[in-house]
Amino acid sequence: MNLRHQVYVLRNLTDRLYIGVTGNVAIRVTQHNAGSSEWTSKYRPWDLIWTSQSMSLGDARRLENIMKRQKGGDGLNTLMKEYAS
Repeated sequence: MNLRHQVYVLRNLTDRLYIGVTGNVAIRVTQHNAGSSEWTSKYRPWDLIWTSQSMSLGDARRLENIMKRQKGGDGLNTLMKEYAS
């Protein structure tokens, strides 16, 4: 099992959140701030506020989807505490 993927959470200056999955968080954050991602390029700059523990791609995608359904708030904060790296 390949445990090299992480879920990450970005926040911008207006407290907008972005949740994604990657195999390399540092490179992905740089890409977001460089405008490489269509959606996030409109809301730059982004700060990395959280990363998960390493997990399989399937587990990371499932966690990403659960986190996105929380729409922020207590549910997201609980998941961030439970899965922190």
